[in-house]
Amino acid sequence: MAPAPTICTSCLRAAARTPAVRSSKPFSAASRPYSSSLPSTNLRRPLYLDFLAPAFSKPPRRSTRNAIPSLPSAPRRRMATQPSPTHAPSDPQPMQPILNPRTSESGEPMRVSISPRAAHRLSKIAATDNNPEVALRVTVESGGCHGFQYLMTLDDLSKKPATEEDTLFEGSQGSRVVIDESSLELLNGSTVDYTMELIGSQFKVTGIPGATSSCGCGTSFDIKLD
Repeated sequence: MAPAPTICTSCLRAAARTPAVRSSKPFSAASRPYSSSLPSTNLRRPLYLDFLAPAFSKPPRRSTRNAIPSLPSAPRRRMATQPSPTHAPSDPQPMQPILNPRTSESGEPMRVSISPRAAHRLSKIAATDNNPEVALRVTVESGGCHGFQYLMTLDDLSKKPATEEDTLFEGSQGSRVVIDESSLELLNGSTVDYTMELIGSQFKVTGIPGATSSCGCGTSFDIKLD
């Protein structure tokens, strides 16, 4: 066994004055002075940029303190195609010939009917114009896409009175219709109506006896003649 080394007194004093050498142990995060105050999970959490993340948060709740009170709902408006309850369509009413009545070959009187809507419209036109002599003239001519077509005009009987070839009919609410003899032979038994549609409102002749077909507008028709 080798003898222990001996240190002289001068070397021992020099070693006491020399500062201690730091340990060569590698530096770790555990040796940081602030590592003990942070949880260990924060060291393993990845970097999170909240301004790049999508907004999945719930929308903020609205305060009801300054909320705008709800307004009462407006009443529903009825479309123009819907008839007024006071003038709902009903069965057509026959008109009475008051001038130049005519009969068919079988001896039956020739007549036409009018719907309440058409009668109301004619009476309203007469009241607006302040002229009770306003009458609706219906004339049938050859032509159109189905052989025959009817035309309608408003005549002032005080300026253009009915002739001997015309038959003047009178219906409810003072409505008047003028039809010439040749046209009445084709329109005998039909009904004068007033339609209200999205494309417009107009008078029409419906229920023409013997009519086999008609166009989409209804003014042109084909009729079977005996």
